[in-house]
Amino acid sequence: MTERIRNAIAVAAVFAVLAAGWSTLVARRTPAQGATLHVMVSDGMKTVVEESTPQIEKATGRKLAAQFNSSKNLRDKILSGESFDAAVITADVLDDLIKQGKVVASTRTDLSRTGMGMGVRAGAAKPDIRTGDALKRTLLNAKSVSFNPTGASAAHTYDMFTRMGITDAMKPKLMLDAEAGRPQMNVAAGKTELVISLIPEIQFFPGVDLVGPIPAEYQSYVNFAGGIATSAVDKEGAQALLKFLSSPAIVPVLKAKGMEPR
Repeated sequence: MTERIRNAIAVAAVFAVLAAGWSTLVARRTPAQGATLHVMVSDGMKTVVEESTPQIEKATGRKLAAQFNSSKNLRDKILSGESFDAAVITADVLDDLIKQGKVVASTRTDLSRTGMGMGVRAGAAKPDIRTGDALKRTLLNAKSVSFNPTGASAAHTYDMFTRMGITDAMKPKLMLDAEAGRPQMNVAAGKTELVISLIPEIQFFPGVDLVGPIPAEYQSYVNFAGGIATSAVDKEGAQALLKFLSSPAIVPVLKAKGMEPR
């Protein structure tokens, strides 16, 4: 082997080592440089996150990539192995994910809560739901009622029917759809008369008017919390996200979107 060849091999080896080191450095620095923060977000928190996305991106230094769906559907995605950095979902589903080792328990952060409401097609006459008796009459008189069977308010809706003693009477009226936003779309299109869901999911949905909150005797509140994935690529960004969503800066947005800070 000539001296020239030996020198060439030595130089190539040095460049290979430097390239490997640089690749490792870039890989380590990518999250901190603000690439993309992947967050699973419940439909109940959708309007809050969408409204505050510029502030979130400023606070985290990352571009926000939010996936919106019902908390239960997001849980299924997570359990199937879909990657994420943080989850902003109903507290009960988050707690389940913590038990299953998908979310770091010490990062659990209470964020907000909201109640249930009823909606009708925009411009339609609003039925009386001011009292429990009035709500019961409205439900019994309705031709069709829609809600998401995987949504955060579904269990509370079924419980309300049971307490009213109208479960059997309601079964033929129900139009259930697990696709995010589909129950509201059906009401907006005139396919369904009433929709029951969390207040923010009705109040800010195009083509749907909020009749009002469910009366106190049948009202149930849904709590939302956030946590960091055990397999998060960008733990630092996820921590910054939860810090912002639990800070005083988010309170005006929460209140404007029909939610209460926790």
